[in-house]
Amino acid sequence: MARRTYWKGYLKLSLVTCPVAMTPATTESEKIRFHTLNRGTGNRVVSRYIDAVTEKPVDEDDEVKGYQSGEDEYVILEDEELESVALESTRTVDINVFVPRDSIEWIWYDTPHYMVPDDPVGEEAFSVIRDAMAATDTVGISRLVMYRRERAVMLEPRGRGIVVWTLRYGDEVRDPDAYFGHIKEVAADKKLMTLLKKLIDERTHPWDTSMVKDPVQDRLLDIITAKKKGRKKPAKAKAEPEPEQPSNVINIMDALRKSISAEKKAKR
Repeated sequence: MARRTYWKGYLKLSLVTCPVAMTPATTESEKIRFHTLNRGTGNRVVSRYIDAVTEKPVDEDDEVKGYQSGEDEYVILEDEELESVALESTRTVDINVFVPRDSIEWIWYDTPHYMVPDDPVGEEAFSVIRDAMAATDTVGISRLVMYRRERAVMLEPRGRGIVVWTLRYGDEVRDPDAYFGHIKEVAADKKLMTLLKKLIDERTHPWDTSMVKDPVQDRLLDIITAKKKGRKKPAKAKAEPEPEQPSNVINIMDALRKSISAEKKAKR
């Protein structure tokens, strides 16, 4: 399949510059999408913006962005005002700082993109920047206008290319102490830890992409294919039985021993 270019521009480090191209590293194009139809006519239903007070349709030219400043009070921002706060250059990834690769926690990662050289002449400069980051185990930090917003981005060397991650804004990441801080620190029993490690070892396998397969999507495709061919839809998948809720305190040691025994029987 031909590579679809989403963004073209320049990668810059001090006086070293090279043309690059980017494309999203993930896709949702394979997901099943539905349209809303009129059951009576079979035609698609069109959505329109309606004025909340007059209940009349609003023309596209009259739609503007508004920031709520109070109850039923809004500050209107025009397109020119929104564009004025963006970066002057939207086509240059200028790396202005490097940080250790493992110093940015996963929770800050947002959306990945593949970056590749966009001109044979610039491949050497691209390779030098990539390999230098890999050799020093660092990632580059820059800023870029993407998806109509200025984003902080992280450049991570990966194989022969670079992965550009958009990073979440500071106010998008919640403080974990607000959720984990109340959990009491309990010293784990050594015997329990030994059994639990054994159970984990029994269930440890090499990573495979089939582990993240979407069974719901597969069943939907079966239903759609059957209906297109005029066949009866496939039988409904059986739901897994809900685990029984314990009526009293569980003996963790017994539960782990039974689990390990069941794992061994399943393997045999």
